[in-house]
Amino acid sequence: MTEEPRWYVAHTYSGYENKVASSIEKAVENRRLQDLIFAVSVPTEKVTEYKDEKPVEVERKIFPGYVLVKMIMTDDSWHVVRNTRGCTGFVGPGSKPVPLTDSEVAALGIERREIINVDFAVGDNVRITAGPLANFVGIVDELDTEHNRVRVTVSMFGRETPVELELGQVSSVDF
Repeated sequence: MTEEPRWYVAHTYSGYENKVASSIEKAVENRRLQDLIFAVSVPTEKVTEYKDEKPVEVERKIFPGYVLVKMIMTDDSWHVVRNTRGCTGFVGPGSKPVPLTDSEVAALGIERREIINVDFAVGDNVRITAGPLANFVGIVDELDTEHNRVRVTVSMFGRETPVELELGQVSSVDF
C-alpha cells in the first residue's frame, strides 16, 4: 500500500473526546490496524485560570467535540472510527471525510516538521560529529531530509561500511 496517511477530523459528542480517542486506540490494537491508523490526538493547551484568586494551570481542549486521526482512509479504518461509541462522524461533505491539508496540519502543530537545510549532497565528503563514529570522515550515499536521515559510507578497518545517521550528526568537509 503506497498511500500516505493523512490527518482527518472526527466529530464527537462534547466531553467524549478523550473516551473516543482511547476507544479508537484500543480498537486499532485489538484489530491490529496499526498499518492503517497511526495516531489519534485530542489537541490541548495549558491555560492559567484563577480559582479563589490563585492562578491554576489547567489543560483545555483546543477543539472541543473533535478528535484528530492520522490514518489511511479505507473501508476498515473508516468503519473503526465511525462506529466508535461517542463519534458522530467525520468532518466533510456527506459521508466523505476530507483530510486536513499540510498547511492546516502545520498550523495546528499536531506534527513537528522541521525543515533542515544541509550544506552537503550525495557524493560529498562529510565528517561525523556525534555518536560512536565521531570524527570519522565518509562519503554521503543517500540523503533523506524529510525523515532527517543520511547514509554515509565510512572506511573502517580497511572495509567500506554504510552507516545510517541523523542529519545533525554530520557536517560538510572541505579538503
